[in-house]
Amino acid sequence: MSRFRPIDRDTDYLLPPSIQDWVPASHLARYIVDGVEGLDL
Repeated sequence: MSRFRPIDRDTDYLLPPSIQDWVPASHLARYIVDGVEGLDL
């Protein structure tokens, strides 16, 4: 049994270049981020 995972060199990337590409403009996560950024921490 191998302890290493096989490498797929044909995979371009595992995550998007920017999370903004995956989260729609009207998603709740964007509203929460805007609210947290507005807090005086």
